[in-house]
Amino acid sequence: MQKDVNASMDNSKPNLSSVVIPLLKSVLYQENTPDLWNSLLSLQAQTRDFVSVLGLELILNESEGYAFLRSKPENELEESGKIPRLIARRPLSFPVSLLLALLRKKLAEFDAKGGDTRLVLSREEIADAIRIFFAAGSNESRLIDQIDANIEKVLTMGFMRPLKGQENTFEVRRILKAYVDAQWLSEFDQRLQEYRSHLFGSNIQND
Repeated sequence: MQKDVNASMDNSKPNLSSVVIPLLKSVLYQENTPDLWNSLLSLQAQTRDFVSVLGLELILNESEGYAFLRSKPENELEESGKIPRLIARRPLSFPVSLLLALLRKKLAEFDAKGGDTRLVLSREEIADAIRIFFAAGSNESRLIDQIDANIEKVLTMGFMRPLKGQENTFEVRRILKAYVDAQWLSEFDQRLQEYRSHLFGSNIQND
């Protein structure tokens, strides 16, 4: 009887694999999986040690309620003896990069105002923010199709999510702040000029 009780107690303890495997698959949000989140917090040190062997580092933000894995900086990988990169880098198109930059800028402005913790934008608001970076006279129908495709890409990446019961309305996920940091944002105006030059110098008909 005592053995059964001990076994039950052992099974209730979080184990490392139950934490690491979900992290290897996607971002972990406290609001979506509170039990798993608590397990991660209790096994945070072990998780960091384990993923470090794989050339990864744990990014965990308790106040914002998200955690994810990313590859260690190149210099650290070199010091570790050229560990193969487990999480591949995927270059983004200029339009998708532009959308992420604009969302990050809006998130910073939103946070500066205080109040609500969720930044919610409509599809039209997103389209209006992007449209000004395209040359006047661009094919409007094709432009809207491209914007919709970029929104879908950002949704897939997990930086936005659609709101239930509100068609074409999206919440900007705060994890975006971890990908577009403060230093990057401080150079935002310069980067937007680069985007503008690139987009005006390209023919979106061929995108």
